Amino acid sequence: MKLKMMYSYLNTDINVIEQSLEKTIEAESSLLRQASLHTLRAGGKRIRPVFVLLGGKFGDYDINVIKNAAVPLELIHMASLVHDDVIDDAELRRGQPTIKAKWDNRIAMYTGDYIFARALELVTEIKNPLAHQILSKTIVELSVGEIEQIKDKYNFNQNLRDYFRRIKRKTALLIAASCQLGAVASGVDEKVHKNLFRFGYYVGMSYQITDDILDFTGTEKELGKPAGGDLLQGNITLPVLYAMEDRELRMEIQSVHEDMPRPQIDRIISRILQSGAIEKSILVSDHYLDKALAVLEELPQNRAKRTLRDIAKYIGKRKF
Repeated sequence: MKLKMMYSYLNTDINVIEQSLEKTIEAESSLLRQASLHTLRAGGKRIRPVFVLLGGKFGDYDINVIKNAAVPLELIHMASLVHDDVIDDAELRRGQPTIKAKWDNRIAMYTGDYIFARALELVTEIKNPLAHQILSKTIVELSVGEIEQIKDKYNFNQNLRDYFRRIKRKTALLIAASCQLGAVASGVDEKVHKNLFRFGYYVGMSYQITDDILDFTGTEKELGKPAGGDLLQGNITLPVLYAMEDRELRMEIQSVHEDMPRPQIDRIISRILQSGAIEKSILVSDHYLDKALAVLEELPQNRAKRTLRDIAKYIGKRKF
């Protein structure tokens, strides 16, 4: 089953979110409006708003309230991607030109800032102080994760703990907050929204590890960029850390640099694929997925719970 079919019963509310996203990033400046819309229309699974909606289904669900959590979280994610593309000097995202490629770095940075600011403006519609505390803490951790990724570029001496802490901050906490904020906005009790946070955290860890695996196993058509792009940019992911357990392969990986010719990086990717590192990484992703599914058992029975289970399994088993 395709991912979107799993939550197709939410399509009416997802359309509300989509319309609200477009309305929120409206700007008087035509250039700012074009750049913001370019990011919005580049696509994306909108999985974070979906998690917000599903979290909201455990309480007093009202789309006009829930959207004030769902839209800001997606905008924060979008803004972080715009900034990432500047930092990584990326020309493509999801197979489309990035803002920095279509315009320039300055336009991209200010567009990201604008989208981020609009997210903060909209979330003030939520009156529960806990929602603001969750969101602000998530943004702080996301920023720290981004700085750590910059600091650790081409740092081949980092360890597994460094990696897990980084992906927790960069990816998992935003998904965890999505699950929790929907529940908080709908007035659920503390135990339920904390369990939804834990579920989202474990799913987010599995999601990022799977992404890092796919960066080596996916095709350029599937990825929207050449395979091994993370390694070429100096981002040391779980498959690389496991591959470097082989001393000879470690020396070869440590020779990677931004301007390395494609045939050389392809040779290293081939060796990583043959090293057993992918299989080890899949086991770790599966471990987090199992923990997510275990947390789900503690939640009340409803349709949203079944959908969360289906999504978690899909995320953990994307094509390798």
